[in-house]
Amino acid sequence: MKKILLPVIALLITAFAFQSCKKAKVVTLTNAINVQGLFSLDTAANWSSLGINSRVAVQLAEDDINKYFADKNLPYSIAINVTDTKLDAATAAAQFTTAKNSGIHFIIGPQSSAELAAIKPLADASEVIVVSQSSTAGSLAVTGDGIFRFCPSDKIEGAASGNTIYNKGVKGLVTVARDDAGNKGLQTAVGAAFTAKGGEVNAVTPYAANTTDFTAVIADIKAKVASLTTAHGEGNVAVYLASFDETPELFKAAASEPSLAAVKWYGGDGIALNAVLIADATAADFAIQTGFFAPSVGLPAALQTKWQPVADRIKAKTNLDVDAFALAAYDALWAIAYTIEANNGDVSNFAKLKTSFVEQANTHKGISSDAVLDDAGDRASGTFDYYGIRKTGAKYEWYLVGKSDE
Repeated sequence: MKKILLPVIALLITAFAFQSCKKAKVVTLTNAINVQGLFSLDTAANWSSLGINSRVAVQLAEDDINKYFADKNLPYSIAINVTDTKLDAATAAAQFTTAKNSGIHFIIGPQSSAELAAIKPLADASEVIVVSQSSTAGSLAVTGDGIFRFCPSDKIEGAASGNTIYNKGVKGLVTVARDDAGNKGLQTAVGAAFTAKGGEVNAVTPYAANTTDFTAVIADIKAKVASLTTAHGEGNVAVYLASFDETPELFKAAASEPSLAAVKWYGGDGIALNAVLIADATAADFAIQTGFFAPSVGLPAALQTKWQPVADRIKAKTNLDVDAFALAAYDALWAIAYTIEANNGDVSNFAKLKTSFVEQANTHKGISSDAVLDDAGDRASGTFDYYGIRKTGAKYEWYLVGKSDE
């Protein structure tokens, strides 16, 4: 009897092990679909606060998505790889080409409009879906391409900022911008909105991205502030600056000019919640003195139970303030995941993927926004939170000072 039972038991054990292996293969999700992240990560480069937060956001999304796939016993997974563009257009283009040549079908990023403009011709010639979490340039709002942006364009942000500044009692506005697609777009959009309200705009020629000596820029701003003050009176003139991490150097140069320290200053989204400004005491003091604030895309209160836990998870790893742009990177990977699921893991048909991506992005609106995509693949609407700087003890910090829809 024992001799008969032993082979039977062995057979049952083998069958059980085989079934367990089959089940384990599904749960461990070995069939990975790769997604590339293109973010600015070097703290010596520009807008690295967003890049560092975005990297953690997509890593968290990767974990959450793969658990979702495993719970549904789906035979595929997401694998995210992130490279550092240093917010440099040529570097972003080179990294796009490397990703495309390695068979990547989905890219999240790059952050800036200058980088996105550099990769657009490459993307247009490729079968790759690109989702930027933070590019705003209206010049990149093109219908029918494979580029999507999970944030509103500069026309929406510019209208909000221009209206807010005018409603603060400003009648004359000097606009200044870094010479790149996104910041120049904001300079133009803010100026147009402010003019439409009845204000007068005097625009400074955009300064080069590699500018380190702001003497000439400050002299131009000073002259234009004086001219507008003559026309509209003291207390009725302000400066709008669309910039990145060079802001502290510009502010320190402006702080030495009493006439520029006496007017209000406002900023674009590229500096809002950025760690570099609050890390420089002289620049932060100038921001406080001039009542400086800058917009970040607003996070819907109705979705706070969804986005707050993710924001807390990100900040716990980076110790940086988390904005809607970083949370949009989290949403972007989920939209990609839903697209993969809707196509049963088949990513070979680009036209079908693109159509499906729009459907999934609009159906599963994410944690950072309840807005759908417009015809150009950008968020169709949005409100903005305005952040200023305050000093508590010896510490400088960003804090919410208002909202565009108030």
